[in-house]
Amino acid sequence: MSQPAQVGADRSVSFSDAARSAVEALLAPVDAELTRRYPGEPGSRQPVHTVYVPADAFGADTVREWGAQALAAFDEHAGTPGRLAEALGVADDALLADVHARVRAKLEREPIEDLRIDFEDGYGPRPDAEEDAEAVRAAQLVAAAVADGSAPPYVGIRTKCMEAPVRARGIRTLELFLGTLLAAGGLPDGLVLTLPKVTYAAQVTALVRLLEDFERRAGLPAGRIGFEIQVETTQAILGPDGRATVALMIEAAEGRATGLHYGTFDYSAACGVSAAHQSMDHPVADHAKAVMQVAAAGTGVRLSDGSTNVVPTGTTEQVHAAWRLHHGLVRRSLARAYYQGWDMHPAHLPTRYAAVYAFYREGLAAACARLAAYVAKTGGDVMDEPATARALSGYVLRGLDCGAVDLAEVTERTGLDRARLDALAGR
Repeated sequence: MSQPAQVGADRSVSFSDAARSAVEALLAPVDAELTRRYPGEPGSRQPVHTVYVPADAFGADTVREWGAQALAAFDEHAGTPGRLAEALGVADDALLADVHARVRAKLEREPIEDLRIDFEDGYGPRPDAEEDAEAVRAAQLVAAAVADGSAPPYVGIRTKCMEAPVRARGIRTLELFLGTLLAAGGLPDGLVLTLPKVTYAAQVTALVRLLEDFERRAGLPAGRIGFEIQVETTQAILGPDGRATVALMIEAAEGRATGLHYGTFDYSAACGVSAAHQSMDHPVADHAKAVMQVAAAGTGVRLSDGSTNVVPTGTTEQVHAAWRLHHGLVRRSLARAYYQGWDMHPAHLPTRYAAVYAFYREGLAAACARLAAYVAKTGGDVMDEPATARALSGYVLRGLDCGAVDLAEVTERTGLDRARLDALAGR
């Protein structure tokens, strides 16, 4: 019987230079494709929500008025940490006291993080002259707000979709809005465009070609203007050939797609869900969002959940019931890695921020301890991989961006500054 060879006994055989070169030649296109398709997390801040306001209801004071109304509802129905605990059905503890103070400060300082001026469902069909004037007016107001510092960090418009009956109208509104912004001082850094009701990847390509043309004519850098894709149709999730269509839409955007936004009510209705059961937590919503999540992973395209249409108005009892619903849905989305959602009413803002701030504050100590152990290579109670370190730093950074946590407390717990956190997160 032959004896097994001793490991490491004979090192005379090695890979040839030709074999190594062949491997490099084989995988070079794969390397380039991975880099192009999966660039990783962008370095920019992601807003925790998007507020939709019909174009005809948008004015110079919209952000201030939303903040004032949100603050009034907060003070009336949750004026103390104990009242907030009662409203949300959670424990009244030190964490909630901190959250209460931060929510109030946020409503005073920056009530809206992302504002979308709506020329689609929230606006409806109008005479062309009326929508033309509204598109110009909206752009002028945005330009003025950016100039005086009162604009939210992100702001833009949702046009009508690329379907034949409204396509020309949507294109006209887009060119008027962009052209007016350009003439008024340039496109703001936080500009966001939203393309709704996408059914085929070719509709995404069509918007890319329009933006290419606008950039070329305006002398803007190629790729300057990005956009979000709204997933509101079943065709955006599953095509007639069985493929996950949303992945094709990201590819069709040619690097311009910045987000995928789930449309709760249009998508639910398209699946035949009755109005009483259309919700962010319905099984059809979970399926669609799971497909979106996998398609977007690693691409730099961010996800946004939908909204609830239950408005927190009326008696305190009615407001608290609506707040508990909204708070629970936001918490559910956060746990499922949907860090953004829609808000439809000023009174949704208190529970948006209460849910978001509690989510980041309650996990801060553990996340910082694990990050500190990872950086120090001490291991701690959990042996984290580099991928988990990216997730931990991403969690902390999102908390910093929205005001849930402060850099000083993160640095004290971890020894990391913002640049180190960004690096660990792969930004």
